[in-house]
Amino acid sequence: MTKKLIFLRFIYSQIHFSDGFFDVLEERRRSSDLSYAFRTFNPQPYRGAMPISAATLNRMVLESQYLSYVIQEILLESEEPREALLEEASALLDEMSQNLQLGFIRLLGFIMNKVFKSVFSSIHVNEDGLTRLQQAIQEYPVILLPNHRSYMDFLVLSYIMFTYDLSIPVIAAGIPLMGMKLFGEMFRRSGAFFIRRAIGSDKLYWAVLSEYVRTIVRTGYAPLEFYVEGLRSRTLKSLTPKLGMLHMVLEPFLKGEVFDISLVPISISYERVLEESLLAHELLGVPKPKETTGALLKARTVLKEDYGCMHVFFGNPVSVRDLVKGKINCRQYNLVPRDLPTKPSKEMQEFVSGLAHMIIRLQERNVILSAWNLMAVVLLQNLQGIDLDLLTHKTLWLRRLALRFGAHLRWPSKDNVSDSEVMSSSMSLHHSVVRCERGRVYLVEEEGPGPVTQEEGVFRSATAVLMCASYRNQAVHVFTRPAMVAVAMTTAASHRTDDIFHHFTFLLELFSNELVVIPGQALQDFEEGCSLLQESGVIGRSDEEIYVRDNGQETIIFLRAILQPFTESYQVIVVVYTIVQAVHHLHWLVTIRLNHRLYKNMDVVSVTSTVGS
Repeated sequence: MTKKLIFLRFIYSQIHFSDGFFDVLEERRRSSDLSYAFRTFNPQPYRGAMPISAATLNRMVLESQYLSYVIQEILLESEEPREALLEEASALLDEMSQNLQLGFIRLLGFIMNKVFKSVFSSIHVNEDGLTRLQQAIQEYPVILLPNHRSYMDFLVLSYIMFTYDLSIPVIAAGIPLMGMKLFGEMFRRSGAFFIRRAIGSDKLYWAVLSEYVRTIVRTGYAPLEFYVEGLRSRTLKSLTPKLGMLHMVLEPFLKGEVFDISLVPISISYERVLEESLLAHELLGVPKPKETTGALLKARTVLKEDYGCMHVFFGNPVSVRDLVKGKINCRQYNLVPRDLPTKPSKEMQEFVSGLAHMIIRLQERNVILSAWNLMAVVLLQNLQGIDLDLLTHKTLWLRRLALRFGAHLRWPSKDNVSDSEVMSSSMSLHHSVVRCERGRVYLVEEEGPGPVTQEEGVFRSATAVLMCASYRNQAVHVFTRPAMVAVAMTTAASHRTDDIFHHFTFLLELFSNELVVIPGQALQDFEEGCSLLQESGVIGRSDEEIYVRDNGQETIIFLRAILQPFTESYQVIVVVYTIVQAVHHLHWLVTIRLNHRLYKNMDVVSVTSTVGS
């Protein structure tokens, strides 16, 4: 990287937002890592909580009436000795439970302070969000719900909480992290509790896990953090939510054990993701490396790279009590003893599903986009390369459109850095994805030894395309609803609103596993998409019709192109499925004919044998 670009990256990272963002690392760079780790830590905990140890928390779980009831049910089904089931439950809890200790938080803080200062130019946090979170933690049990894009996610949240004297959360983590020598135990003592990925129908495990989670919430032991998406997103776009943990954390409220619960959606945005190459290779079928200490140490070369800026946006706390009003009849839970297991009603399942989708929508709305996210959108529509001047022009046009659609965008003012310098800085940061030669911008081909076969060549080219697509995906939610309206207007037979809405709902259903939409809100999504297009001067509306304005055709073409990769993927799946079905049918016909001939020949042989005898 040239000295000029290094200077631009520095200037870029020092720009503060006018809407309340500040750089967490700025003060850390002026003090020693040791003094930071041993600073006074004085959080204000939940006022309704009695301080208890991790061991006491575990004992409360094992002695609970709920777990005792489930064990009694298992006894009737399996006839195993009660003592054996109690020992198994205790072993499961020992495997699972966290052991939060301030000393290890300080150790983790010391390590992460060094790491974050090395790999990130800045970590911006919204100050008002921290203030709201601090107040929420003191009032009610708090559930932290971040999006999940990197292994850095849970580390950075604990780091921020420690830095600003907020209660350290306990974190639901995948059990492979537990197996990492040294680090697994450090994570456990920093608040992580470990959950198996494949629980299946293991009734005892479900009982121990659910009672452990409910006890944390019921006692206000600490803020509870988990990923509503369940897994880390390999494509950097939002995933369809998993509902199991959300059911568990809501139950103490529904059963009247706590007055309210605060859900805090958190949006973590990366200018460059540490695992960008790893994620692309996994999408290409390369097996995911095992999460071991050895693999972590081998990957330490990653820490020598520059990963730009990170943003952490703490959203407004959402009151479960307010959400439930008029939707769930909590009295039904008073008819059953609190300690007995209850199967969620259909009404409850629909409520939790809608809530989970709403949380993800809130996460998306508070994502902070960078110039590179918009550049990636343009680059993927020009895979053969594009002139730098034209790339700049299209990216600036897209910036204006994204801002009109309500996106949060990190783009320095021209008083600090020119637009062309922002583009150059972004390309320099993402040198593993893009290169500029003689005024023309191309996606790079992954480097490798010696001559390559055609298959290897495609693989190397695809890596950069998938990395670029991942950064594009971070911006897709901004354009999703207007884009669906644009496609619906193109495919509908008329300009009638009801006809366009019919095609829009088909697209919503078609992409329901690709793009997160709140169930039962098709009309609201349609109106949102139409309003954004109308306010941007792209479409006009009458009482019964929607039409494209003369100056809106360019935007409509662009929005259709946004969804094109998804529609083409579905087309490929349909074609392949049709071919497979046709081959299967042909194989069935051939088998029938062969069997028919075989049976006919067998009859002839049988008759001949009978006559001969």
